[in-house]
Amino acid sequence: MDHHGEGIAYLEGKPVFIEGALPTEQVLIQLTEKKSKYARANLIQVQQRSAERTKPFCPHYHRCGGCNLQHLSHREQLRYKQQSLSQLLHKFAGLSVPLSPVMSDVDLGYRRRARFSLKWDTQAKRLAFGFRQKNSNHIVDIEQCAVLAPGLESLIAPLRALFESLSHPEKLGHLELIAADNEPVMLLRILGALPESDQADLVHFAQQRHLSLYVMSEAGNPRLQYGDKPVYRETGIEIAFQPHHFIQINRHINQKMVEQALSWLALGEEDRVLDLFCGVGNFSLPIAQQVKSLVGVEGIEEMVVQARENAAHNQILNADFYQANLEKTLTGIEWAQDKFDKVLLDPARAGAKGVIERLSDFGAQRVVYVSCDPATLARDTQHLLQQGYQLEKVGMLDMFPHTSHLESMALFIKI
Repeated sequence: MDHHGEGIAYLEGKPVFIEGALPTEQVLIQLTEKKSKYARANLIQVQQRSAERTKPFCPHYHRCGGCNLQHLSHREQLRYKQQSLSQLLHKFAGLSVPLSPVMSDVDLGYRRRARFSLKWDTQAKRLAFGFRQKNSNHIVDIEQCAVLAPGLESLIAPLRALFESLSHPEKLGHLELIAADNEPVMLLRILGALPESDQADLVHFAQQRHLSLYVMSEAGNPRLQYGDKPVYRETGIEIAFQPHHFIQINRHINQKMVEQALSWLALGEEDRVLDLFCGVGNFSLPIAQQVKSLVGVEGIEEMVVQARENAAHNQILNADFYQANLEKTLTGIEWAQDKFDKVLLDPARAGAKGVIERLSDFGAQRVVYVSCDPATLARDTQHLLQQGYQLEKVGMLDMFPHTSHLESMALFIKI
């Protein structure tokens, strides 16, 4: 299998990528794409099954573009992801490092956030409500989702009925549901102004179901129509956020991940810590409680403001937050001229290209890198090795069970 979860076979010496096929299996395929160096194929039939093949638990699995590893046992998913992480680090960074134990938890009901596509069919008088099919704009209607937090899954049927009853369902764009700790959140993006009667029906639904309701036009910011601003608390800090802000999908793994990051950083009372790509303070605020001072840097100004508010709300006075584009030069930026004892990075899928190339300038003895893409982690690891850092530990975090998405954490120590 490759690190996207596709089976790899060879036909006349050329690799053929087959989604849904597992190692050791004999399969019947239909070629769909032929290139000079590789080919792709659809899986038609499994003729000899792997012992690790399992029946998908979701009735939508073979059409929905969400999960892509339900046909593989969860135990084997963990082994496969560890192997992928190890192979990518060896291939791109030339490293063979023993992996730390896998960080895992429940594999069902773990998603506290989901985005549903909505589209009104004027001819059928029916609302398409679900997730996109893989590599397609087609919406797969969803009746249930076992990886979604149960409180959110239970809203799917009543929300479909509500939306279909509106006078202008064609103005619905898409829907996000979030399981915050204070109450569930519903963010509805609309394609045009809704009549007052439809707005009243939405608010009434939120009141009945004890939801926070946000409505967002195509060009605007979310507007709170009913309820409270969402918060989560699993890190030992109360962290408020807006529904369009990034938060970790899996609350169980997020709690363990923050605890491990603090442990790997080996924080001391006199430490000065730099948190890059800090978001609304998920790592920053728990770190700040254990050190002398913390600087958090984030590219989105709105999230920087929220991080400052979260620090004030939790009476954390030793944390400062700044906005900066970490892909561009930091010359002349005051905080970037300072020295730090420890650095934490939690970049998006594109990695930390830019700031990673001068990370040693900060003088940190320990660097913890949280990654959601092992390929960019491997690339950025090369830069850290060139700057005199050594990869001390690396481990896989099971943030997204039943998908090929691979979250990991690495510890680098200055030689």
